[in-house]
Amino acid sequence: MHSAPSRSSASAEPPAPTWDPKQYLRHAGHRSRPFLDLLARIPELPAADGGTVRIADLGCGPGNVTALLADRWPAARITGFDNSPEMLDRAREEYEGPTAGGGALDFRAGDAAHWTPGEPYGLIVSNAALQWVPNHPDSFAGWIDALVPGGTFAFQVPGNFTAPSHTLLAELCATPRWRERLDLPARPSVRVLEPADYLTRLSDLGCTADVWETTYLQLLTGEDPVLDWVKGTALRPVLTALKGDEAATEEFTSQYRDLLRTAYPAGPHGTVFPFRRIFAVARKEA
Repeated sequence: MHSAPSRSSASAEPPAPTWDPKQYLRHAGHRSRPFLDLLARIPELPAADGGTVRIADLGCGPGNVTALLADRWPAARITGFDNSPEMLDRAREEYEGPTAGGGALDFRAGDAAHWTPGEPYGLIVSNAALQWVPNHPDSFAGWIDALVPGGTFAFQVPGNFTAPSHTLLAELCATPRWRERLDLPARPSVRVLEPADYLTRLSDLGCTADVWETTYLQLLTGEDPVLDWVKGTALRPVLTALKGDEAATEEFTSQYRDLLRTAYPAGPHGTVFPFRRIFAVARKEA
């Protein structure tokens, strides 16, 4: 679920990017922190019929944050869904199986753009995935309907699409050198809402909603750390489009690297990378 649907026409979405779990997890600590902050605001969960808490994680990626759900609810049955075979392979290898409290953790192929709950859930959660799904708020009603009374729908998404990391990437993709070669949208549409809009949507659906935003000032270290960060996320569509052409990949990443060095200069303690996140926890009426 860390990807967009495949393109069917010139005006449709670009092909789904391929994902690299190893690259994504290079910044696992920074990437996990927003989920931990989200998890801290999720209330205790009701059980479905039979007394078992059932949890769905949409866009589970390599499974590292899905496993945190098992730490909080060790007796729950937890399923992570993702449309990246590479991410699912890593998640299954590392985390699938019984949990400490008698629950279970498993991973299945599924795309958040089309996912329909097949059973009642106490929690449907998504961590940094819905920004890849056009019109994802249109799915909220169906997902909330699938919650047991008193259940929770919770998610967090990036809110940094106007940051230099994204605007410089879009501008570079739109230059004559790369526009036709990449065949990507010159400026991809921002698919997330503002916090107040999420609050309204979830309240209109009858939920008690808690929505907030946080800007993390991430201190990244190492050589060209912002480039290393985006190689795991925002740069994936470009790397996918250039796959197999090492010279073009090196040329593009070198140009983008130089832009990022100017926008995010290294300081005495590392490189400060502001990262805005939007959070929502919506509890269905009991």
